[in-house]
Amino acid sequence: MSLSAVSLFTNCGAGDVGFAKAGFRFDVLAEIDRRRLAVAALNLPGSSVIPGDLRRTWPDVVSAYRDRRDRQAPALLAACPPCQGLSTANARRGMEEDADSGSKDARNLLVVPIAEVATALAPRVIVVENVRAFLTRKVRHPDTREAVSAAVLLISLLDEEYVAFPLLSDLADYGVPQTRVRSFITFVRRGEACLQFLEECGAVPYPTPTTAPDHGGEPVSLGDALDSFDLPALDAGSASAARSDRSLHFVPVWSSEQYRMVAAIPAGSGASAWENDDCPGCGDSGVPRDLACCPTCNARLLRPHVVENGRARLVKGFHRSSYRRLSPDRPTATITTSSNRIGSDRKIHPFENRVLSPLECQKLQTLPDDFDWGEVPKQSKSGLLREMIGEAVPPRFTEAHGKVLADLLDDARPRGLLPAADRRVSNAAQKLEALSAVV
Repeated sequence: MSLSAVSLFTNCGAGDVGFAKAGFRFDVLAEIDRRRLAVAALNLPGSSVIPGDLRRTWPDVVSAYRDRRDRQAPALLAACPPCQGLSTANARRGMEEDADSGSKDARNLLVVPIAEVATALAPRVIVVENVRAFLTRKVRHPDTREAVSAAVLLISLLDEEYVAFPLLSDLADYGVPQTRVRSFITFVRRGEACLQFLEECGAVPYPTPTTAPDHGGEPVSLGDALDSFDLPALDAGSASAARSDRSLHFVPVWSSEQYRMVAAIPAGSGASAWENDDCPGCGDSGVPRDLACCPTCNARLLRPHVVENGRARLVKGFHRSSYRRLSPDRPTATITTSSNRIGSDRKIHPFENRVLSPLECQKLQTLPDDFDWGEVPKQSKSGLLREMIGEAVPPRFTEAHGKVLADLLDDARPRGLLPAADRRVSNAAQKLEALSAVV
């Protein structure tokens, strides 16, 4: 069986690489950023590429697919619309109930071109991935002006032809060595034989978690993952120590003040610089946490601070998570686009005085070692590279998901399906139902 596929909002193609390993062949890749699209094309050779804003280019996606497959329906339509307007890291966080605020960011309505492509091509299954707020962040319906989430809007646009199966899961439950909570909606076209099978066995089209405690597994800790990478040590104290002979294994160099602040955090502690309670001047310990300078000798403490008008004050920020070492005993915090920023959420190496390197982030995102980044590492220091890695869908999960979908579409009866009663399914459904009830 030919498992043809189309990818929308492709990014660098990382998630699609997982689907490809499960047997899907991507005929078309669509992405607004040509640099990202070029990387995806390197790793998914033979695909037609459609650059540009999908709100305008979706007819080109349909035409490109028709040119290759005529009227054959794709087996899979995979879509990962941008999450920046939905993410809790967004500046408008706390306004999830404000539909007018949500609609100001046009990216929050990018489910509409997904529905357009789906209506035109009638794929057998559709998989949409996003952050958890995708299920609940309210926007205005483009036609009715009702307050809905992007997920509810998409389900309503496809409801006549598709059955929707939502999922809200930490991908650490599937062997990804990081805490990465993501929402998925898998749509199965009405009339597919697998729908009856799923109903009979009380399951949904997702794999059973492999490393979840409630399924008898154990998440992969950051310490174990770093040990398995076996990469040379790095240090942000100097340019020479911050680089290695391994491709993509390098980190930013810090100022001497930043370095001293991080070096004072005990290795392996998971603690933060906000907890540096010893004065570097007089040695006093237990200095109150709300001070930037020692009350005894007035020396600046090794805590995040700024100097204004000659006086130091603590940085206003997230005291619980910023300037903090990662814990080696649990999965790493979510790999984000800001993985090189010391003051961002949990970014400091658990043992060494540095952030994680792009190569470590790639591996923690489960991208394969032979993933081809093309010219990107030469074109920029690491900004675009870290952005693509941070926005990637871990292929370890998409491969497992893809194998389930491939078997279901082939009329096989796969084992290891996720029960419909699993909390990851019910939690997602409850969020959607709660929102739908007030619309």
